Amino acid sequence: MLAADSGSRLGTLVFTDPQLQPGWSHVSAPAAQPRELPSAPRELAVEVVGAGRVRGLAEWLAETSATSLLVVVDGAVIHEWYAEGLGPETRFLGASMTKSVLAHLVGRAVRDGALALTDPVTAHVPELGATGYRVATVVDVLTMTSGVDWVEDHRDATSLASRLLSAFPSGDSRALLSEIGAGAAPGTRWSYNTADSQVLDWIRERATGRNYVEDLERLWGDLGCVDESAVAVDGTGVALAGGGLAATARDWAKVALLAVAGTTDRGEPLLDPDWVHAAARPPYPFLGVGRLPSSITSFAGFGYHWWPMDATGRRVTADGSRGQFACADRSTGAVVVKTSLWPYDDPLVDRQARDLSYLGLHAVLDAVTPSRPTQEEPG
Repeated sequence: MLAADSGSRLGTLVFTDPQLQPGWSHVSAPAAQPRELPSAPRELAVEVVGAGRVRGLAEWLAETSATSLLVVVDGAVIHEWYAEGLGPETRFLGASMTKSVLAHLVGRAVRDGALALTDPVTAHVPELGATGYRVATVVDVLTMTSGVDWVEDHRDATSLASRLLSAFPSGDSRALLSEIGAGAAPGTRWSYNTADSQVLDWIRERATGRNYVEDLERLWGDLGCVDESAVAVDGTGVALAGGGLAATARDWAKVALLAVAGTTDRGEPLLDPDWVHAAARPPYPFLGVGRLPSSITSFAGFGYHWWPMDATGRRVTADGSRGQFACADRSTGAVVVKTSLWPYDDPLVDRQARDLSYLGLHAVLDAVTPSRPTQEEPG
């Protein structure tokens, strides 16, 4: 198990095989219908240009404290690397990549007709009627534009974000959601907000009748994921849907592959094409690439709990704290999974490593040329 710096609770989490971490509770989602990704190893020549110089692949991985790198082209793994002591069976905590898996689950619920993006939050969760969510809709929490009074600061032990994380494993995370007040009008501003994710999962659960782990198990089977995953839960059994999923690198790749066209490796549709396109595009100008707060990143925008890497939605990524990425080029079907463990409690180091990671992800995707595109480049 690897943990890094001291300080905030987020800075001391175990990011490799967290299900073994003492003091946390996890529920497993089995891989009921495993289908291995084939391997087709080939040389990966990559140069990453950024921070005033050029670096090769190995140097980029070292400089961004990488723990794994996996590249999929034409549905096959062409490159697979793990840091010393880690390997294909290691479960990597995705942190906020968990939010992008939640988006897949919500997309399936919308496809099944269980809920609509225009539904008021309180239509599904009336318990939030006296909170800042009382006038928000599903799409508001899906795009983190709910406008509630929330600051995502895990470096402040007294913040709501820190208190939410502290509800795991023995507290009641949903009780804290009832304390959140109003800020701005929904749809008028963006603020990174794990509470929105937890509310979104509560909505999804009420609409489908399945909790996060039950819906994840269904998704895991349909995607043909190979290894059991683990999800952190609080004292009431509620999942940390905004950050508690751990999975192997190859299974994180299957999560990203679903973002390409909404289908499994067998071509079976799980998400509507319109949903997949919308998830990869910023719905408001202030969510565009380079328009988010610079403390977050200048290299991505925000869609449906996924991070567009360009204005067209051609490239999109899941993005988790301290360097967890599962990105897809939707025009080629290529996927890159990169997990990392850089220090969190120094904001400058965190920002520099994140920016350099985005530059490197683009460089890797640029370097791989599939033999055929899997779909037309999004318009």
